[in-house]
Amino acid sequence: MWRHIVSNFLTLLVVVVFLLGGIILWGQSQYNTAGPHADPVCLRVEPGSNMRRVSYQLEQEGAITSGAIFRIGVDYGDRSGSLKAGSWLIPQGASMAEIADIITRGGASTCGTEVVYRVGVTGSEVVVRELDTTSGRYEERVAFDPAAEGEQPEIFARVREQNDTRYRVALAEGVTSWQVVEALKSVDVLAGDIAEVPSEGTLAPDSYEVRTGDARADLIDKMRAAQDVILAAAWENRAEGLPLETPQEALILASIIEKETGVPGERRQVASVFVNRLKRGMRLQTDPTVIYGITEGRAVLGRGLRQSELRRETPWNTYVIDGLPPTPIANPGRASIEAALDPDDTDYIYFVADGTGGHAFAETLEEHNRNVAKWRQIEAERSNGSSND
Repeated sequence: MWRHIVSNFLTLLVVVVFLLGGIILWGQSQYNTAGPHADPVCLRVEPGSNMRRVSYQLEQEGAITSGAIFRIGVDYGDRSGSLKAGSWLIPQGASMAEIADIITRGGASTCGTEVVYRVGVTGSEVVVRELDTTSGRYEERVAFDPAAEGEQPEIFARVREQNDTRYRVALAEGVTSWQVVEALKSVDVLAGDIAEVPSEGTLAPDSYEVRTGDARADLIDKMRAAQDVILAAAWENRAEGLPLETPQEALILASIIEKETGVPGERRQVASVFVNRLKRGMRLQTDPTVIYGITEGRAVLGRGLRQSELRRETPWNTYVIDGLPPTPIANPGRASIEAALDPDDTDYIYFVADGTGGHAFAETLEEHNRNVAKWRQIEAERSNGSSND
């Protein structure tokens, strides 16, 4: 009798162990299998939250099939105490294991709201953007001038109170170092002063992520380091036979190219004009250098140049000086630096606006004069059209 009881017990125990092993294997499979959600999810984890609350959020969003399995898997991986507050982008079909890694890894938030402080050539603005998880792109919610009088948009004040809001400082190509320093003074998430305006041309136009309390001086150093890397790489790969003796001269030429054209496809053509002029000993005769001689990068001229200004002697006026000016006239971007050091192979020595936003290029003065006449006709027609409105 006892043997029969023991035998039945052992049989039951084997069945229980087998079933338990099956459940564990099934749970592991569920934890590591692709999730059910067909679209990305932006999961916001509030400070002080816990895995139970987060698992409920994930269930509500349809990102996981079982909050219990998710919590068991997190506990088994010893990650329950590693939950990080922030906004985390959960990719479509992410497994529970992948989600657990995302929300415990830490670092900057990967979705949610972003505030961008844009430093432009003609002014600065603050833009509040939010990630559209469907498109994967940040969509603009509001933009405003930080220097304008009046109350700031309500959404800006609200997102500033959220601990997971990301911040970026974006420099446009062609801004001057003085403009950058002045703009950074109004970026109130940054701290500290900038001892002096950096040398012109030494800051890389780009978008830089910052955190509340970061030092302005440290951000300037980061911009400098980025420009050093870009310039060094372009100089290393420069074309042969250029009339440029140092990386600094390349930076000066790149800044002129940057200010002369906003059309990406013609940067190397513009570069070829200036390279050809330097090779022939011709003066560069470019208006942006004259403007820099007037403003020294501390203002936007906002009007056309006068004949007296074209004749005025300044260190940067390439109508009266030979060769390159002594310093860059702005902070050029990567594309303009690369164009300066690898220009198109042309015989162009002239160019003028063509009315489309680009330029008409010429090899001879006769051809250039025809292009100038066409441009003046376009200007006259536009002026007449404006006066008739």
